[in-house]
Amino acid sequence: MGFSQGYGPADDEVSRAVIGDALDRGITMIDTAMSYGQGHNERLVGKAIAGRRDEVVLATKFGIVRDEKGVRLDGRPEHVRGYCDASLQRLGVDTIDLYYLHRVDPDVPVSETIGAMAELVTAGKVRHLGVSEVHPAQLEAAASVHPITAVQFEWSLAWREPEDDVVPAARRLGIGLVPYSPLGRGLLTGALPAGPFPEGDFRRTDPRFNAEHLGTNLQLVRALAKSAEEHGLTPGQMALAWLLAQGDDVVPIPGTRSRARLAENAAAAGVKADVDAVVPREAWQGNRMSFAAHGTTRTQ
Repeated sequence: MGFSQGYGPADDEVSRAVIGDALDRGITMIDTAMSYGQGHNERLVGKAIAGRRDEVVLATKFGIVRDEKGVRLDGRPEHVRGYCDASLQRLGVDTIDLYYLHRVDPDVPVSETIGAMAELVTAGKVRHLGVSEVHPAQLEAAASVHPITAVQFEWSLAWREPEDDVVPAARRLGIGLVPYSPLGRGLLTGALPAGPFPEGDFRRTDPRFNAEHLGTNLQLVRALAKSAEEHGLTPGQMALAWLLAQGDDVVPIPGTRSRARLAENAAAAGVKADVDAVVPREAWQGNRMSFAAHGTTRTQ
């Protein structure tokens, strides 16, 4: 997402190089969405993986629509095939490995949207289905229509509420876990920009980064960094290692626009980390901002 929106301007040439580096390092999951940059991200990813399609588990999403009318949710069954065909064209591929419903449309039963997605599997356009930011009842409803391979949701050391509901529900149903923002939107790296976040950076309105809460949260990050240093790691690596250790069914998708950060993140694989005592769950301050649709937000 950061290649196209949310964290300020990015350079397409550098972005493609980062994706190439990821593939060179054996990272196989590439996650995008039709809404990121109004299709820009899918076109960028398509160019970056051209000639290397067989090295990639390619995931994209539909359901958040971004256009001249603004931002809205659309899970209407009659639109699903068209969204998929448009993503296939932008990506330059014949099949999407994992196709997510990005957000549930509150005006459409999730079972109806999943039913239309299942037709894409039958047609050979999609291999597996996923859902994103659902509650357990919606996850169960989706799985009752067609097998759901993965559920995507925010999960990190700094946001652990999914452990109370979505994680156990998914495991009961045999659904894989794909945490996004596993580095707490950059908080857990200990390398936030100096001064206020620039225009275009959505963290300007995330409660965890406001003046009331950021000081306390950064104290926790410093404690994490101290523990990480004792193990020869960075705080970001410690945070990723902790998340990876939560189970073999956990596949985090840390985003970065930096080749150096990519190398750092990749090195977290295989590291063991137990930091619950260092940064306890209840110590973090500020609820996250949940994007029902980027630009149409609600706090939970």
